[in-house]
Parts: sequence; C-alpha cells; structure tokens
Amino acid sequence: MNRRAKAERQGRRAETIAAWWLRLHGWRILAQRARVPGGEVDLVAKRGRTLAFVEVKARSSEHAAGLALDRNRLRRVAVAAERLAARYGRDCNVIRIDALYVVPRRWPRHVPDVWNG
Repeated sequence: MNRRAKAERQGRRAETIAAWWLRLHGWRILAQRARVPGGEVDLVAKRGRTLAFVEVKARSSEHAAGLALDRNRLRRVAVAAERLAARYGRDCNVIRIDALYVVPRRWPRHVPDVWNG
C-alpha cells in the first residue's frame, strides 16, 4: 500500500473514532467529509442548539496533531463552514469550529472553538 492510501485509510479511521466519540458525548453527526468549493469539513455535528464543524487530526502525539492544524488549514475549514452553515445551522444559536485529536493509546481530545482561540 502506498503512503497516500495508508494516510487516507488512517484519516477515515480517525474520523470514524471521532464521530463515535462525539456521539457518546451527546452529539448528532449530520455529515462526514462535507465538501464545498474552497474547502472540506471532516465532521458536522450538532448538540442542542450548537453546531460544530469538526476538524479531525490523527497523529502520533497530541502536540503533533495540534501542529497539523495550522492557521492555513483552519482558514479552509472556516470557508467551508461558512458555506455549509446555512444548510445545517438553521435553528442553532452557536456555530463554531472544533478540533478533535486522535492519538494512539489515548482518549480522543475534543477542543471546542479552535477558530476563536
């Protein structure tokens, strides 16, 4: 298996883990890999009146996962989130961009509102 295919498989696996983690914490998954011109969001999740566009990062450490989510990547997620908000956020009063880090032998870490800090 080539490097790209392996990374794709690991990314899909991490997104599946992240989706289940969110479900176990009361979130409903509305979409996976939601694509629009200019960007993509790994997961679109809703809990109550909060809508979260979730970027999933799977790396060997939480530090590495955090570094993988740079400003440029977040900007692309923000563009996609802005374009998808009308579709998914009709009755939501909080719309945000979250990150979810998937690291081997650790519980996933959900970081709310990474776009604003």
